[in-house]
Amino acid sequence: MNKFTFTSEAVTEGHPDKVCDLVADSILDAHLAQDKNSRVACEVLAKSGNLILAGEITSTARVDVERVARETIRNIGYTDPAEPFNADDVAITTLLTRQVAEIAGGVSRAGDDPTDQGAGDQGIMFGYATKETPELMPLPILLAQRVARCLAGARLRGDVRWLRPDGKTQVSVSYEAGVPMAVTDVLVSTQHDPGIEQSEIAEFVRTVLLPQALGSWSHDGIRTLVNPSGSFVEGGPSADAGVTGRKIIVDTYGGFARHGGGAFSGKDPSKVDRSGAYFCRFVARQIVKAGLCDRAELQVSYAIGRSKPISVLVETFGTGDNERAAAFVKEHFDFRPRAIIEQLDLLRPIYASTTNYGHFGKPELAWEE
Repeated sequence: MNKFTFTSEAVTEGHPDKVCDLVADSILDAHLAQDKNSRVACEVLAKSGNLILAGEITSTARVDVERVARETIRNIGYTDPAEPFNADDVAITTLLTRQVAEIAGGVSRAGDDPTDQGAGDQGIMFGYATKETPELMPLPILLAQRVARCLAGARLRGDVRWLRPDGKTQVSVSYEAGVPMAVTDVLVSTQHDPGIEQSEIAEFVRTVLLPQALGSWSHDGIRTLVNPSGSFVEGGPSADAGVTGRKIIVDTYGGFARHGGGAFSGKDPSKVDRSGAYFCRFVARQIVKAGLCDRAELQVSYAIGRSKPISVLVETFGTGDNERAAAFVKEHFDFRPRAIIEQLDLLRPIYASTTNYGHFGKPELAWEE
């Protein structure tokens, strides 16, 4: 298509699913801080006054997972004792066991090379990069994340007293010949205190939030929807259930690139769902930065307990030479799990910093360097 409009969405850290993601990643970080070889697969469910922690953790670390969960919920901003879901009163159920021996053995000693580390599971992962922004990210998801982050920042700084933690954004961008031309529409749904006029919320979004978040992409012609349901007082896990791993498109490229289906949060880097996707993003960036194409997508596939990937595919969408790009990847990059972990230095408690506002496009992350 020569002309089209593409839309991506983002959410704030108070969204029920993101609450669960951040609790899971905070528990992961707490284990890695004490034992870098921790094997963690933590899933979280939040609803009303309940939080359920489930999964498998094998580690020498001694972590009070309930304390970590409550501290995370408090930092997000769910502290109102009048709400069912609050840091002090939420009932926490823990259903965590050790990693099963068959998986642990397959990861520790790869079937194709007993001296190497095997993939923690089978699966396919994708990575993507594009020249359309300095961050090498698609513009719609980059801007949607910025709007969500600025919305949360206004709440956390106290700039706007009536904001509450839950929120969603959408940004639509028009393209011509594959080049982003303008932001056409923005949707902001933000939780707020009772008694606030929707006109006040809309005025804040249009005159303060969007100019700040969109920067040079802001203009007077943007069609803006603010709380289109009419009110958003009840929100967060008090109103809606949250589960880890349900925001996989928000976490990646906003739908602009393909996705293998694996979620990130709560998983240590032996799980290639996470480390493989991070490395694919890293490699896609290197292809574009090397001038081999304007857009690059990587796919890698693994078998559980095997160190070498089954396949590595490079796609440049007609913006470069696929064969040259594939040769570049084969010559310069090692997709074995242990090599990925070492190159990106992934055995560190860094994962709570990845949870919100995208796992890609943030310059402080190793796979973005």
